Amino acid sequence: MKPYVSLIALAVLSAAPLSAQQADPIANVEAEAERTQRVAQQLWDWAELGYLEERTSALMVEELTAEGFTIEGGIAEIPTAFVAEWGEGGPVIAILAEMDALPGINQSAEPTRDPIEGKGAGHACGHNLFGAGSLTAAIAVKNWLESTGTPGRIRLYGTPAEEGGSGKVYMTRAGMFDDVDIAIHWHADDENSAAARTSLANRSAKFRFTGVSAHAAGAPERGRSALDGVEAMNMMANMMHEHIPQDARMHYVVTAGGNAPNVVPDFAENFYYVRHPDPQGVEEIWTRLEDAARGAALGTGTQVEWEVIHGNNPLLVNETLAKVMDAKLRQVGGVVYSVEERAWAEAIQESLGDAAKPLESAAEIGSYNKSLGYGSTDVGDVSWATPTVGVRTATWVPGTSAHSWQAVAASGHSIGYKGTMVAAKAMTLMAVELYINSDLRAAARAEFDRSRGPDYQYKSLLGDRAPPLDYRK
Repeated sequence: MKPYVSLIALAVLSAAPLSAQQADPIANVEAEAERTQRVAQQLWDWAELGYLEERTSALMVEELTAEGFTIEGGIAEIPTAFVAEWGEGGPVIAILAEMDALPGINQSAEPTRDPIEGKGAGHACGHNLFGAGSLTAAIAVKNWLESTGTPGRIRLYGTPAEEGGSGKVYMTRAGMFDDVDIAIHWHADDENSAAARTSLANRSAKFRFTGVSAHAAGAPERGRSALDGVEAMNMMANMMHEHIPQDARMHYVVTAGGNAPNVVPDFAENFYYVRHPDPQGVEEIWTRLEDAARGAALGTGTQVEWEVIHGNNPLLVNETLAKVMDAKLRQVGGVVYSVEERAWAEAIQESLGDAAKPLESAAEIGSYNKSLGYGSTDVGDVSWATPTVGVRTATWVPGTSAHSWQAVAASGHSIGYKGTMVAAKAMTLMAVELYINSDLRAAARAEFDRSRGPDYQYKSLLGDRAPPLDYRK
């Protein structure tokens, strides 16, 4: 290993004298605190859904343009996706920025259940924090590169529609990460951790049944119920649950089932997810699910077709990078509540029941290990294109589940903003280390090449379809 090049040494070698703040990546992040909170709050207020993040994307581009970044918008045939770049030469370090909200859930920033009337979506997965924190890190890294004269490029990827839209998959498929040396990401959570946690591969589709409408009482023999087709498919899928691998997951919702009981519905639709640790496992279960759809249509005298909406490969962890990110996170430390924040968090915990964890755990860093996570993310596809590392920070009250009203509340609260600053600092320190430590980059690439194998060829789980820009409309 080459000797570690310290930030102090870089400051000394720089052509221009540096202030302590300019040479300190953490100070650069702290200088962006107002912007971080402002952007996070605005994204929380808008709560725009996947591929519809027009104001969100525009705000982030505006902030980056003001900082001197070059912007390429509308990438991978996605109007709200963009790449912002600053710098020259290499290495190229990418930071991912998610931005979409979830439909059907909303909440004010109060610690008791308080839906906002007329608001049909909310940041229940903290992507407003994700977007704002990644923006902050990219700007902090840019300022450090500029002030130290370090060669390299920092890129922020604005990545829409993570929640069921697989925005990053289309970007990966379009080759947007082919020249990236390392990609960095983070996520909102109820704990601080840089552990090497993998994810499940997944695929989703909307199954659409068509039948024949008729008067349900006056002429039932003339009808062929599309809803019967949906229900028959769901019954068979539920039977399948007993006969799929233990680590697999399959779940669904009925998105259309008719409008009046006295009319035999001629259209009905359900929306399925299938998950498995291995993409081939997803494929095998998926084939059986398609057979169930065909059988349901045959048995009910209806027709069925389906549209694959999204598909993600599992996260390919890189322990070379993860262990360094763990060290950076420990250098930063966790989230410490003020007296007012603690009172707010205690009120949230009253709704969590047995799931609540000690509030002090927000200030702690979880132990490092490698494990299987049961969620899915389109970061998975990025991780097969370039070495990728992530971190999670305590933006939510300990014990809070993602996709809950409690997560929405904290994502619009100072607790969420504090966790976001922790993530921005850890990512900035990680990026700086990658710019100055060529041995680390080489080791990460070597592990990446071993993990993929010599004959690896990228395959998307959503095929060659175009981005489903209307899937949330």
